[in-house]
Amino acid sequence: MQISFTAKQIATVLNGTIEGDSSVEVNNFSRIEDGKPGTLTFLANPKYTHYIYTTDASIVLVNNDFVAERPIKATLVRCFNAYAALAILLDMVEKMKPQKKGIEAMSFVADTAKLGENVYVGAFSYIAEGAVVGNNSKIYPQSYIGDNVTIGDNTIIYPGVKIYQGCIIGNNCIIHSGAVIGSDGFGFAPEGEIYKKIPQMGIVRIEDDVEIGANTTIDRAVMDATVIHKGVKLDNLIQIAHNVEVGENTVMAAQVGISGSTKVGKHCMFGGQVGLGGHITIGDNANIGAQSGIISNIEPDAKILGSPAVPVKDFFRSSIIFPKLPEMYRQLAQLQKEIDALKANKHE
Repeated sequence: MQISFTAKQIATVLNGTIEGDSSVEVNNFSRIEDGKPGTLTFLANPKYTHYIYTTDASIVLVNNDFVAERPIKATLVRCFNAYAALAILLDMVEKMKPQKKGIEAMSFVADTAKLGENVYVGAFSYIAEGAVVGNNSKIYPQSYIGDNVTIGDNTIIYPGVKIYQGCIIGNNCIIHSGAVIGSDGFGFAPEGEIYKKIPQMGIVRIEDDVEIGANTTIDRAVMDATVIHKGVKLDNLIQIAHNVEVGENTVMAAQVGISGSTKVGKHCMFGGQVGLGGHITIGDNANIGAQSGIISNIEPDAKILGSPAVPVKDFFRSSIIFPKLPEMYRQLAQLQKEIDALKANKHE
């Protein structure tokens, strides 16, 4: 599907202003460093500013406060936020693509399952007894929707997703390939030399406007529910354990791991490979840097880094000292020798 837009049309959608040829057309997107004629790109990170003077892209989205230091051959569209504006355009193009509908051959839909209007079910998918799929939702090939699962309206389940029995998925959600929702939590009781499995009787409840990355797993609760509140965005390869609760509009980068019964507040940001211990609470608006290890409660609005994690400023102060530790150790050993020698002379 080929779609073309002029700079004038783009500026109208974004309520932006044009510098350059308003009639120039684009039919694709590109990165600013390797932009090609006929494509649109954007400048949001100041580190990439030098590319705007050499890019071959036809249109560049820039922030309203951008100041050019030399001539630019591309047409500029100034807008409130170049990165957010790009997201608006990408979403618009995505929605213009032909939408899949209908139930493909070789899929299975149980007699007691209920499908809404304009639903798509891809080949080799399985929709079990009592499952409910809302209007305009899409179940791509090779997905498994277990008994009594509920999926809301306008939700996309990409190929190979597995949703275990009883789980609830809200409206406008996106679950990417390989994700597993509702697998058993890691619960075992020691009995002598063996571990006896504790049945996981709860579910996973995912609220509206949540996106879950590829190969992410969210375990069902022992009782009640593991809850992902509305607006949460999870990257690929994340592990959410049983009875965890993740607050609204929290975002997590790849390889985050959260242990059982931990509660994460609203509007938190987790870098990649953050690890959280079990039965702790992370306050609202906490910002946790990549590879941090969290073993105790974190206050709201905290900015922490390291393993075990400490306040960000303390971590950076410590990081300056780390390379100096070997020399400091040698100096300390030498000082100890001199002190011992002084003490020996004193007693002679």
